[in-house]
Order: sequence, then structure tokens, then C-alpha cells
Amino acid sequence: MRAAALFAPHVNRKHFERFRASGVEFVDSLAGAEVALIFGGDGTIHRHLPELVRLNIPLLAVPAGSGNDFAHSLGISSIAAALSAWEKFCAGSGTVREVDLGRIMRSPDPAPHDVLFCAVAGAGLDGDANRRANRMPGWLRRHGGYLVAATQALAAAIPVQMSVRASSGQQAAGPAWFAAIANTPRYGDGMLIAPQAKLDDGLLDACFVSHCGKLRLLRNLPGIFSGAHVHMREVITFRGADMRLEAEPPLMIYADGEPSGLTPVNIRVMPRALRVIVRQMGLNGSSRGRSFSAA
Repeated sequence: MRAAALFAPHVNRKHFERFRASGVEFVDSLAGAEVALIFGGDGTIHRHLPELVRLNIPLLAVPAGSGNDFAHSLGISSIAAALSAWEKFCAGSGTVREVDLGRIMRSPDPAPHDVLFCAVAGAGLDGDANRRANRMPGWLRRHGGYLVAATQALAAAIPVQMSVRASSGQQAAGPAWFAAIANTPRYGDGMLIAPQAKLDDGLLDACFVSHCGKLRLLRNLPGIFSGAHVHMREVITFRGADMRLEAEPPLMIYADGEPSGLTPVNIRVMPRALRVIVRQMGLNGSSRGRSFSAA
């Protein structure tokens, strides 16, 4: 079996030595690989999504980045957990799941320049927080940096006229602090932005935070780590397979923490588009899954 090992910048490659397994040939490119190991965070996975989808090879997300929300949403909360999943996979008893992705589209129809994302896409205050966090050292992002960045962004922010509309008819519109379209429950290194989101339900979860006073928003900001923010009267949540995100003036969208173009956009779910190696069959309360042999 040929495995591609891909790394985020500044990842300590000593972790890789623990993943070397008998009978596995490691290469530095996805071309010709039968499985991929990505040592990094959501942004590193994000950059490889188009090729992973095209090649249809399973991915093991090794949480070694500053924001590892996709891996955590798969139940892989540490490098040790990823190693356990890898050892089972190499022994022929591992599990591969098919999970959804999001697709950011400039037109109603899919196009080559569309942006794929695995975790969350958002615009507004959280986009500015992402921009600030991306400028921080990795160690700071891993230790509360996203919350610090969100607080800094709030100090400089003003509400923006925004709207999110689902093809099902549900919508939210008006002056808002931010809007997020989630494939995973969490982003920003542990912020539980969409507590009900599931990776394999064929839906995306919208979280729209309408205008309220900065002091009220600041007081409730820590609640995003437990999902308590969804109980605020200013927060509107709904689900859908296809959404339209607009803002005036246009805002930069950040997907998986990476800048991904300006609004307006259509954001559509790609059901079961990515194959991932996990530790167990169940995922987000679902029982779908199948065993996969590494032989």
C-alpha cells in the first residue's frame, strides 16, 4: 500500500515516525497514493480537498495544527487517537466513513473554481477574527488565540447588512455581526458554533447572529464553547442543503480558516464526498459505515 504523508508548515515531523507501519510505502504526493495522512489542522486539509475528492482515497486527519476541529469532529482528538486509527487501518480492521463537504459557488452550478470546505465557512465578525488569528503564532492560536482574536475583532466591528437563505425557504436577514455555514459542530479550535451539525446528514447548519450591543455579545462570547450562544434571542439557526449568503458591502468569506472569496455566494452540501479513516463505526450519532481493509 502506498500512503501519502502531507504536512502543515512547522509541524514537528517526529510524530510521523510513529505512523510508519510494515508494508506501507510513504510518498510525498497524493498522485498514485491509496491513502493520505495529513499532519496539520483544518487549513491544511482544506488545501488538499479538491484532490482528495477527485482521487477518492481515504484521509486520516492527524490533529497537529493550530485548529483541528475537523479531526475532533471525527472523534480523533489527539495524535495518539490518530495513531490508533492508523494501526487498525493497517491491520485491516479499520473503518472508513464517507462524510459531507461544503461547496462555495459563485454561480448556481458547480464550476472548477468553486471552493470546498470540511468544517465551517463564515463572514463578518468571525471572518475578521480568522484574519487576526492567522497572523498569530501557532502556539497562541492553540491556546485561546481564536477567542483573543474574536475579542479584538469585536472591538473594531460594526454590524453589516447580511442575509442567509436556504432553498427550503428558511432565512435570516438584517444587520448582523456574522453568519456561519457549518458542516461540523465546531470551528476556531473548539468553538461549538453549530451544536446540532452532523458530518454525514446531507445538510449544512446556518448560524446567524443578529445585531445586539457589543457588551451583550462580549458577555455571551465564551458560551460559544458550549453551544449556549444558540439560546440568545439574537441568534437564528436553521438547516439546509443549499444556501445563499449575501452581505452589503461584500465581505470576505473564511472557510476552514482560509480566505475564500467575497460574498455573494451559494453554499451547497456535497453529500458523502470525502472518505475518512475513523476509530469506530459511529459518527455524530450515525450508524452508517463500513469496514475497510488496508490490504
